Amino acid sequence: MDHGAMARELLRQHLAHEASRPLPGLARTDVAAAYDIQREFVRLLRAESGAAAVGYKIGLTSARMQAMCGIDHPIGGVVLAHRLHPSGIRLKAADFGRIGLEFEIGVKIARDVTGPFDLASVGACVGAVCAAVEIVDDRRADYKQLEVASLVADNSWNAAIVLGDWHATWPDLESVRGVVKLNGAEVDAGHGRDVLGHPFAPLVWLAEHLARSGETLRAGDVVLTGSLVTTRFPAVSEAYEFAVEGIGAVSVAVEV
Repeated sequence: MDHGAMARELLRQHLAHEASRPLPGLARTDVAAAYDIQREFVRLLRAESGAAAVGYKIGLTSARMQAMCGIDHPIGGVVLAHRLHPSGIRLKAADFGRIGLEFEIGVKIARDVTGPFDLASVGACVGAVCAAVEIVDDRRADYKQLEVASLVADNSWNAAIVLGDWHATWPDLESVRGVVKLNGAEVDAGHGRDVLGHPFAPLVWLAEHLARSGETLRAGDVVLTGSLVTTRFPAVSEAYEFAVEGIGAVSVAVEV
């Protein structure tokens, strides 16, 4: 299949609620081809939903997440407007193949990121930060057979993002602690440094990644910088809160 056919096959699988599986004809390590397919897949999603692109998700930015998926580098995907939700939303697990929650620091870009692509320069383009949860849909993937190319092609599994309140000032993001609570009890925690050493480091990766395709991280874009902890997959109805020191909290409930 050509890249357009692979993108159409992905859309068919999603609409049919089929389990995730490697795309036939896509080499498991051909990440460049995977991003070409992703761009076409996102175009199809936008045509179906009528939604604009509002930003990006960056995944696999922590050692824990890379170990979980067996992949040693970050990946990116596009966030669409109808998949952006405020804190407090209740989601139905039945609307997803298999819903997962990832707990992150979100950023809003204040001005176009045109380089140089280093931590100070890219960080200076950030206008606000928030506590955030990414909703991923792995469609019951078999992680023992997980292929990075097929994961990337499938828009890096982004299904939604949930955002807390934006803050135009923030503490040292390298050292901040983020705490995950399940039904009011702490179940996991991480620090800002757990994502490539600093939450703005994934932004540097994203800006470079976009530049290679002639694209730009632009003012107004919302970006999730990667999960501080490993993904949670609710099997029963659960309520989560993710609180980040000096930034605030975000909450999401899942009904099973």
